[in-house]
Amino acid sequence: MEDLRTSETWRIFRIQSELIDGIETLNDIGPAASVFGGARFQEDSPYYQAALKTAALLTAQQLTVITGGGPGIMEAANRGCIEAGGTSVGLNIVLPHEQAPNPYQNVSITFRYFFVRKLMFVRHAMAYVIFPGGFGTMDEFFESLTLIQTNKIRKFPVILFGSSYWQGLLDWVQKEMVLQGCIAPEDLNLFKVVDSPENAAALVTDYLQQNRDARQSRRATDE
Repeated sequence: MEDLRTSETWRIFRIQSELIDGIETLNDIGPAASVFGGARFQEDSPYYQAALKTAALLTAQQLTVITGGGPGIMEAANRGCIEAGGTSVGLNIVLPHEQAPNPYQNVSITFRYFFVRKLMFVRHAMAYVIFPGGFGTMDEFFESLTLIQTNKIRKFPVILFGSSYWQGLLDWVQKEMVLQGCIAPEDLNLFKVVDSPENAAALVTDYLQQNRDARQSRRATDE
């Protein structure tokens, strides 16, 4: 029993260490967009190419691009940011397969715990752009909706890329979750679906401009 207590105690210290490392390392990256998507897409995939361009457009808006640091869509977004001269962040995770850090990161952290890593994704985010992916991508999508719906974080753009990929899921959400009363119809407004990098970037641009306008209005009121 003593060994178990000691193990659990040291786990708390490891968690604390990851939190401190993540917060300090990312402290100066500024506003960011977190980009998610599957690790298995290759460079010849249209989704890879779209993530590459989307990241470049986000970088042009002076946003840091944050990904999970691995291959596939993550690599594409980090690469697009680096090639556009931006700050490219990889929040890597220790996994038994698939997760090897891609080479397009100028800020890189490796995590042991998913929940600490998730906090870092959302802490600086002005938007989530979510490309097709697997369970991990779905997890980030639904967690962002949960946090916004429950007012645990500010409402920012949650953007799904690729209507053909997402449509089956969205049909089910509409036909089952809404009709069964599990979510409200207006909850469907918490996210948008796009099919081009330009449309994804435009949604982020609009949100950033609204934020700037709101800040200027508050300053004028204070004066």
